[in-house]
Amino acid sequence: MRAIVVTENGGPEVLTAAERPDPEPGPGEVLIDVAASGINFVDVYFRTGAYAQPLPYVPGVEAAGTVAALGEGVEEFSVGDRVAWVNVQGAHAERAAIPATSVVPVPDGVSLEDAAATLLQGATAHYLTHSTYEVQPGDTVLVHAAAGGMGLLLTQVAKSRGARVIGTASTPEKEKLARDAGADEVLGYDGFADRVRELTGGEGVAVAYDGVGAPTFDGSLASLRMRGTLALYGAAGGPVPSFDPQRLNAAGSVYLARPSLVHYTADREELLWRASEVYGWVAAGDLRVHVGHRYDLAEAGAAYADLEARRTTGKLLLIP
Repeated sequence: MRAIVVTENGGPEVLTAAERPDPEPGPGEVLIDVAASGINFVDVYFRTGAYAQPLPYVPGVEAAGTVAALGEGVEEFSVGDRVAWVNVQGAHAERAAIPATSVVPVPDGVSLEDAAATLLQGATAHYLTHSTYEVQPGDTVLVHAAAGGMGLLLTQVAKSRGARVIGTASTPEKEKLARDAGADEVLGYDGFADRVRELTGGEGVAVAYDGVGAPTFDGSLASLRMRGTLALYGAAGGPVPSFDPQRLNAAGSVYLARPSLVHYTADREELLWRASEVYGWVAAGDLRVHVGHRYDLAEAGAAYADLEARRTTGKLLLIP
């Protein structure tokens, strides 16, 4: 089979297309013919070494496809089932053997491409708005990078919970995408905290959803209302330097969370809950999926280069 292999940490250039032996499902595993795999910033963290990952490995932690074979002891799935998975490496390949406990069913009405495009980011939007900070009707929330794959889903989910969404975006094209997803206001990044204060009558937002990191952290903190929450769920722009926790007091006894999807899908019941709700929204048309670009598997390096250079909007997919 064809697969992308990482043999050393580095930039997108270390993503190499190679022929690998077809995997065989072990006990408790499901062999999946991959229809599409998602490209995510967490993959960058693994590839660069920011997150530990033994080498060599096949990257990609999100994909959807069809069950090709079952390992010993797997009873939940059957050959031919449409499924998806998250949080397990191996997605950027034509086939992958994945623990059945990490696999979820894809319901009728959701294409495999949409399934691959929404599981990781959709489940992230779910836990951010339902668990890290439970968005309430009437809340004003700040969503950074509102035109990215994550931002577009997060904006829609926050709006569905009755929030007023203030988004940030870097270009007029991205601003339009964010507004089309439901953002009530879209700001540039320069001086956004002051504008947030103006738009909230000086109060600030209930929660700032920040996946950018270092470039936006100070402004996100300054945008919060008293006892607000800064949910720092990523660091696409670089890690946040160490800081004095007294700043949280000075900002109004605010909360700082550094959540991760793996901790919000800690058991199978929680994974199935979040996945079923997200796919239910997609099937019903309540959550619109914007695939910004599809790349052939061999173009993985170019896909990640585009992602990391902020040349993209929406979700990016690799197609075997």
